[in-house]
Amino acid sequence: MSLITVQKALEIILKNTEEFSVEEIDFLESEGRILKENIVADRDFPPFDRVSMDGVALNVEAFSKGQRVFTIEGVQAAGSPELMLQNSKNCIEAMTGAILPAGCNAVIKYELLAIENGKAKVNVENLKYFQNIHKKGLDRKQGTILIRENTQITSAEIGVLATVGKSKVKVAKQPKVMIVSTGNELVEVDETPAEYQIRRSNVYTLVSLLKRLHIKAKTTHILDDKNSLKEKINQFLEDFDVLIFSGAVSKGKFDFIPEVLDELGVEKLFHKVKQRPGKPFWFGKKETKTVFAFPGNPVSTYVSCLKYFTPWYHKSMELNFENNTTAVLTENVNFKPEVTYFLQVKTHQKEGVIYATPITGKGSGDLANLVDADAFLELPDTKTNFIKGEVFSLISYR
Repeated sequence: MSLITVQKALEIILKNTEEFSVEEIDFLESEGRILKENIVADRDFPPFDRVSMDGVALNVEAFSKGQRVFTIEGVQAAGSPELMLQNSKNCIEAMTGAILPAGCNAVIKYELLAIENGKAKVNVENLKYFQNIHKKGLDRKQGTILIRENTQITSAEIGVLATVGKSKVKVAKQPKVMIVSTGNELVEVDETPAEYQIRRSNVYTLVSLLKRLHIKAKTTHILDDKNSLKEKINQFLEDFDVLIFSGAVSKGKFDFIPEVLDELGVEKLFHKVKQRPGKPFWFGKKETKTVFAFPGNPVSTYVSCLKYFTPWYHKSMELNFENNTTAVLTENVNFKPEVTYFLQVKTHQKEGVIYATPITGKGSGDLANLVDADAFLELPDTKTNFIKGEVFSLISYR
């Protein structure tokens, strides 16, 4: 099969998203999750005429007739039942957050008062109706939608959920994801590798990237044995919604993943993309199960997850999946052959514009170079010379 373009690969992936079911969870556990119900105001916001300044509440009409000294009848505290002004020529001390006492229609803050012997002397010349009062229903009316379905929940939404009494909230279930590394050359993080071995790193990079999406992925490692791969992958296809592989998808003698997936009935939707790094990328489906098989080189795995898995997840959750971030190239770049090139760059902003400076690396195996950069600039496959000042799509990971 000939190589497909990055645009075509992404198009195929976005046509093969999944709709995950809904679960109800504690609202304090919902941050980062995708809301699957409209949240409506269970009463007016605020639910009463609310005092917004510590001071005295009084009737504007008495003030308008020239009265400047008012006898204090009592204190309206926050959280206390509504008091009533017994005499329109008097006042009631009122605290921030309290309900406005009946018969009052303005509040004068303490800083503009002189209180002595139970009387408040007003030191202002002008007073408006409902001054320093947050009127009932001003923010939202009862029944108004406060948070719409398919919103990603943040700390701001948590506060609203609490305000309307939503202790339990409906959210989209997260996909169950297994991340698989393969290869006899890999050992665990806490092991001392032999001269011909390296520690597993790609799977933990992927775990971290998925954690940003609030997905708690599981990981495993399988040696380069076809029978073992086939047995374990078959079980993973039963137990998980998404399988993500790192490695064993190219043309090496021990690159068994495409062959094993085919034998297990996973439909190959494409294999090999016109891009660098990440050319051997394999993608397929088996009923509702989705398989991303990324090349094993660290930079290839990293950029492929950002470019393909992240928008797949966002669309599956009915979130916006389009990346509209761009950056200005700060140096001339010449690159052959004509493939989409994910150029590692360091970015900075000036007057609202993002600028991208190329970071020289040692190829797709240069894991350490990801630390020096903070984004990929996506250079299209339509040319090989890219000029300083041109603008391209940016995939940022910081």
